[in-house]
Parts: sequence; C-alpha cells; structure tokens
Amino acid sequence: MTDPLDPVLTHLAARQPQIEAWLKTFLRIPSVSADPAYAGSMEDARRFLCERLRAEGLQQVQLLDGGGEAAVYGEWMGAPGRPTLLIYGHYDVQPADPVELWRTPPFEPTQDGDRLYGRGTSDVKGSTTVALEVVFAYLATLRACPVNIKVFIEGEEETGSPTLRPLIDRYRSLLTADAVLSADGGRASAQTPTINTGARGHAALEIKLRTAAKDLHSGRYGGGVRNALHEMATLLASLHADDGSVAVAGFHDGAEPPTPRQRQDTAAFPYDEAAFFTDVGGASHGEPGHRPRERITLRPALDVNGMWGGYTGAGTKTIIPCEAQAKLTVRIVEGQDPAHVIQSVLTHLQRHCPAGVGLEVVAMNAGSPAATLAACHPLVTAAEAVLQSPGGPKPIHVRLGASVPITSVFKEMLGIDTLMFGFNLPDEDVHAPNEFFRLSSIRDGVQAWTKLLDALGRFEPAAFHRS
Repeated sequence: MTDPLDPVLTHLAARQPQIEAWLKTFLRIPSVSADPAYAGSMEDARRFLCERLRAEGLQQVQLLDGGGEAAVYGEWMGAPGRPTLLIYGHYDVQPADPVELWRTPPFEPTQDGDRLYGRGTSDVKGSTTVALEVVFAYLATLRACPVNIKVFIEGEEETGSPTLRPLIDRYRSLLTADAVLSADGGRASAQTPTINTGARGHAALEIKLRTAAKDLHSGRYGGGVRNALHEMATLLASLHADDGSVAVAGFHDGAEPPTPRQRQDTAAFPYDEAAFFTDVGGASHGEPGHRPRERITLRPALDVNGMWGGYTGAGTKTIIPCEAQAKLTVRIVEGQDPAHVIQSVLTHLQRHCPAGVGLEVVAMNAGSPAATLAACHPLVTAAEAVLQSPGGPKPIHVRLGASVPITSVFKEMLGIDTLMFGFNLPDEDVHAPNEFFRLSSIRDGVQAWTKLLDALGRFEPAAFHRS
C-alpha cells in the first residue's frame, strides 16, 4: 500500500540541493542581534524570510514588533477541526568573535564533507530551515498540511528574548495555538533517539566595581590601595565553595529535586563521562552528590561568563585598575523563580563587597523559568512514535541544560506547551568559533518533521489542553 506521505518525502529528498543552497544564502546574512552594528543585516534576514513565506503560499505574512527586533510571522490555516501548531525558530545568531579562531569565514558557509561551517548553522538556522521546508513540501505536493500552521521566527533569542512578552501581549490573538513545535533545542545524541521534555531557566547579571577615581601608577600606589581586579576576583570566588557547590544564600530556594523518572532517564542515556571532559580539555567539577550529566541538566548552576578591567593590550602598562566588570548567568530548575535567584546572587555580592569598594549594577535580566513537558503529552506521544524505529530502542526523555525562553513564556502567557524538535547535535560548537551543522541532519530532520506533523494531525485539538 502506498504511504500517503511518499509524495512529500520524495519531494524533500529531490530538493536536498536546493534546501542546502537556500540555507547557505540564509547563513550569509550576518543577523547578529546583540550588536547594533548589524541592524541592517537583521532587516535583511527578516526581508529574506518574509519573501520565502509569501512565495510558498503562507498568508498573513508580517513582522511582529514588540519594541525590539521584530519576529517574522506567517500562517496556513486550511485544516479546519485539526490542531493549530505554532512552529518556532529564530533568525538571529551569536557574534562571531573571536573571529581569528575561525578556520573559515564565519559568514561564508563552507562545506567540508558532511559538515557545513558558519555562524548560525547549528544555532539555529539549519533546524529552522528543516521545519520550514517540511511545511513548504506539504503545500507543494498535497496542497495541504495535516495541521494548521503558524510560523513564528524570532529575532531576539540570542539576547534572551527581552521583548517577547510585550510582543505576545500585542499579538496574542494571532499567536493563539494548541501547541508549539520548536526548531530550537537539538538532539542529545546522534545514535540514541531522545525527546526533549524540558529545559533549565536562566537569568543574568552584570556588575561593575570601582576602587578609585582613576587608574593609578603601580609604582607609586602598589601595595597601598585596593585594586579593582583583585577585589572582583575575590568577590566572584566567594560565590562557590571549594567543592564546586554554590555558596549563595537563597540560590536553591524552590528548586524541585529530580524526580525518579528524570534520574532514571538520565542514567539510561548513553554518556561517556571521561570522553565528555576529554573532548573539551576540561575536568569534572560541581555540586557534590550528582553525576555530571545530572548537574548539567537537572540542577541549578551559577557561572561567571566574563571579567575584565585594567590594561589588556600588547606589552606592559603598570597600572592599578580603578574599575572592573563582570558578567554572570544562572541556570535554574523547575520550581525556582529566576528573579529571586538572580537577586540572591546580587545580594551575596553586595554583602561580601568590602568597604571602600563601590558596586554598581550595569544590567540585570530576570530571564525565564525552567520548563517541563509532561511525559504523557500528545507532543511527546507523537514524537516517540516518529523516532522509534522498528525493533529499535524506545526514545529516552532528556532535559536541556541550556535555556529556551519561549518554552516557559508561551506556557505562561498563552497556556500552550512546547516540544523542542531541533536536529542539531551537541558537538557542533554552538556559540563558539567553527560552528557547524551536519547536512545529513537535514535529510534526517525533514523526514522526522514530515511524520511528526502527520502524527499530530491525528489528535483532536482538545487533547493538547488536558492537564
């Protein structure tokens, strides 16, 4: 018997070269949301996406502006009585810095075997392309999708989605759906099928310390005054105990312990601890009582992301810096309030800041809470059926250690759940030089997305809203 999905899958297989070519054009647009110097490129990316959505037959194609970088929206609502899915991706990317560490130009996609190198390949233009191409293939071959589709491609994910909430408030009726399928949040393994059922939350803080009115000559003042970098180093070191645990009062408030199912799934995931650290030239360190895999997915974390001040140019400049700055982020788990957690970090820093040193908050972002998708949710049930091959292992439920703000924000504001169904892999140097995406992931991804939309179309819309 002929599979009704054969026309879609055959079309996608034949279009692999065109899909790759379109992705490469997308990647050449340096859509860096964090740097205002790339504002023109952000506009180019929005225009590029809108043109494609219109050309493929989506309606209501427009920009949704929440006061920051606008999101791209389009819809196909030709499946009455069927579920409505909001397909999420983002067109913004991280800065390419440090550019000198790239082996190929970051914004000129370069193919090496199965790998396509370039900023944004893995995070997340590759998987966003996969999701879009499947929708386009359904419309091109069957002239219909098994579900109603709303496409939402964000432009601020890499800066923490700062205007996502006002954007949703402004366009709430347009964004109403039964569930979200996210192209962000990739696979945990290339060999073992996994389903993302949650992600840690996130918050950020940037501080500045000042110890004098100006930089001082280290010969005239060395040993006699406070040094801003010394004070910053001491202050940041106080955030953790020697054993790696966080030493901030209130940091763990509300944190729900891992459930037995979460610990079982984590233990079942094939994970070579030694290789994990060897691959990055690092060593295990962190909260006692938990294996590394649990620490990076099921437990809160506090990290210093940057510290700077004084002279960092070539040669020597004998000064005592009067100012030092630092950036910190926290990853939080289910049950925690990100605003409370980041405030507890700031309170700790203020209490431990010595007399004679001024502490200023440069920026503070309460971010978003952790998100969890129930194991029995239709999104999970459908994904399990799609990813389990005949006679193969049952997909393992995993949680992301990273944060995807929309998972909690859409739940909070629209009451809808998100399945993260990206096809990038953990070793693809996301946010680092030489980021890449496997071209084979396009082939794997379009097949899985095609089958997933079909499987989800078999549910009644009400099934997505049962608690």
